[in-house]
Amino acid sequence: MNKEITNLEPKALWDYFYSLTQIPRPSNHEARIQDFVFEFGQKLGLETIKDAAGNIIIRKPATPGMENRKGVILQGHLDMVPQKNSDKEHDFENDPIETFIDGGWVTANGTTLGADNGIGVAATMAVLASDSVKHGPVEGLFTATEETGMDGAEGLEAGLLEGDIFLNTDTEDEGTFSVGCAGGIDVVATFKSKRKKIKSKDIQAYKLSITGLKGGHSGVDIHLGRGNANKIFFRILKALNSELKAGLSEIDGGSLRNAIPREAFGVIVVKQKYAEKLHEKVEQLGSEIKVELAHVEPDLSIVIEEAPIPKTILDKKLQKKLTDAIWSVPNDVARMSDTMVNTVETSSNLAIVKSNKKEIEISCLVRSFSETAKMALASRLESVFKLAGAKVILEGSYPGWIPNMDSAILEVMKNLYAKKYGVEPKLLAMHAGLECGILGATYPSWDMISFGPTIKYPHSPDEKVNIETVQKFWDFLLTTLENVPVK
Repeated sequence: MNKEITNLEPKALWDYFYSLTQIPRPSNHEARIQDFVFEFGQKLGLETIKDAAGNIIIRKPATPGMENRKGVILQGHLDMVPQKNSDKEHDFENDPIETFIDGGWVTANGTTLGADNGIGVAATMAVLASDSVKHGPVEGLFTATEETGMDGAEGLEAGLLEGDIFLNTDTEDEGTFSVGCAGGIDVVATFKSKRKKIKSKDIQAYKLSITGLKGGHSGVDIHLGRGNANKIFFRILKALNSELKAGLSEIDGGSLRNAIPREAFGVIVVKQKYAEKLHEKVEQLGSEIKVELAHVEPDLSIVIEEAPIPKTILDKKLQKKLTDAIWSVPNDVARMSDTMVNTVETSSNLAIVKSNKKEIEISCLVRSFSETAKMALASRLESVFKLAGAKVILEGSYPGWIPNMDSAILEVMKNLYAKKYGVEPKLLAMHAGLECGILGATYPSWDMISFGPTIKYPHSPDEKVNIETVQKFWDFLLTTLENVPVK
């Protein structure tokens, strides 16, 4: 386990990826990985910069004979999504990722792997360190805090980068070139947690656990019909309240704004006389939901078990408003694209529902290629939550990347790929928030493409990267660098 990945080819890339897995780098805890990459550039004797947003820029001159080529920026983000199975002990701020080879894939032991975007970062490092790769002027751009708001991309100043061609390494299907991406906005609703003390002794408390869902990326996987743990929890709670007057004490559903929630846990209370009916009802509802999701969520688990009696529960009116709002708020695909076949245009993901003594906070992420459609759907979510009495904030809006089908580097890379592999690459406008949209707004003259190896189930503990496609991605990256047009 772990270091065996350093025996894979291309060795330099896998060596750097292994180093990345040994440095904890969840979003907003990136000081160590930033220092590592900064020192890497300095040790190579290359011009290395750290900007105010935490981005690292490393410049490497052209190899002899390639000085007349257009400059290329190779870009990847340094942070990773910290997701783990509920039974896995792992501290993302301090523990290394435990990697292992499973057939033709590299994956992690009960946690996210960080191939998103660690493979792209490792590839850029390997190019910068190589004495044999042929290329024109190259800049490595390693951005900060992409997964929780694209802070590094937002903070990158105009004029720092000198290149003409921008190659993002965050597309997760080898043989596919991303030529556009969706923009996004966060919808955050907050209910004041009005509570009442439990006075009756004729009360029993239960923990309701929704686990075993696949989760996944809330953009890339949103069209797959996967279960949303928050929706399932409140569907069951609504029925239990209606028939058994079940009260809600606490809820902890989902953990990341850009991940489909895989798990939700909550404490509910009922009168003891309803205890048997409670178990029957949860079993009935659980069976129904499992049948509905049988093909896409075969490992769904819905468990009700006794728990310590809490001191307070939510006020009945507040619980009803919260339940109705969460159950009715738009979620999943809102509209498919009219111009891009089989592409989601607009979607929303009910990502997080968490309570504490003072409030209940709900976080949703709306995505769209259309700025107006994005804001319209966000407004719909805002209306639902406001009607329920919540305070709503729309924040973190970022632009999409409009496809440029006349791109010069796209034409070059399409021809190179077809010649090298005998098939045309697929072109994709990704329903996810690539940094290209934000960076392209700051550097509008850049000619941009995104590509990468095949990564499955990013943002979940099932994340894995296909070994064969890493080699193919690396080979094609080198071919592209060798064939960059002249200035």
